[in-house]
Amino acid sequence: MTDDIRIGVLLDTTVRGSDDDPRELIAFAVRAERLGFDSVWVNDTLLSPQIEPLTLLAALAPATERVTLGTAVLMPVLRRPLTAARALASVDLLSGGRLIAGLGAGFPGRFGRPLYDLSEVPWERRFARLDETVALWRHLWSGEPSGSFHGEFLHLDALPEPTRTYRPGGPPLWLGGASPTALARTGRDYDGWLPYPPEPAEYENGLVQIRSASSAAGRAPGAVTPALYVTVLIAKDAERGRAELAPYIKGTYGLSLEELSKIQLLLAGTPEDVTSGLRDYLAAGARHIVCRIGTTDPGKRIDQLEHIAELIPGLTLSP
Repeated sequence: MTDDIRIGVLLDTTVRGSDDDPRELIAFAVRAERLGFDSVWVNDTLLSPQIEPLTLLAALAPATERVTLGTAVLMPVLRRPLTAARALASVDLLSGGRLIAGLGAGFPGRFGRPLYDLSEVPWERRFARLDETVALWRHLWSGEPSGSFHGEFLHLDALPEPTRTYRPGGPPLWLGGASPTALARTGRDYDGWLPYPPEPAEYENGLVQIRSASSAAGRAPGAVTPALYVTVLIAKDAERGRAELAPYIKGTYGLSLEELSKIQLLLAGTPEDVTSGLRDYLAAGARHIVCRIGTTDPGKRIDQLEHIAELIPGLTLSP
């Protein structure tokens, strides 16, 4: 890991009505790149009408030149493992090696378990299933003859020749989540960490545990990129920012702003307020910040993108 700070933005891929033109997402991503963002990201669910994330990243690959293309986060349970490996390798090839695959296994509640029901996959042992899928992908991308793969869940006697990736070994694989087991697995097996803890101290403590697990596994220092997922809304003052963010949170999660702020990092207020909040996490060790813009209004999203871009020069490490 270096001390470089990277700033990304999450695309709003939900198609809310006939007036929505998802092709505008490509223009939005190109604009983000021109404004100086380092990365653009997409999320993944079956519970709302969204553009399929890897399809969108494949469309963004030739339209952009520099930005990293990422998933925040991809749910491998929604895809067959070999099909997902080919799709990820394809995006990595089309983008010239600019893909990061942030991954998750889902959380208890209405945003997690229904995805397993829809995929006809057991909810139990979901983390082990995710790790085994990742092991299969890395086996396919290793450059060695494919042979076979046998684990607890996947039993494949004769693997086909896989679609190669742009980078040897495949794209970086990051893990979302901050439970003790997720921290241990991140340090041991993954290339990055993408959580959204509501307090900097919680982030700093999690990163200490990841680095300890990484060292215990014999990995090189800096093997895990410390990233951060944050919902941002810039306004004239903090009170107005929170008032404007509240309907977005309610519509997305069915929770009040106060309820979600105990679970996820939410920053709303003046540019100084947001910059100060992000700096606290940089001080705690975060190096790649993924900003979700807290509005569904297309015009406001563009304004917010430009406001956040203006913060980028000030998001540096303190001397």
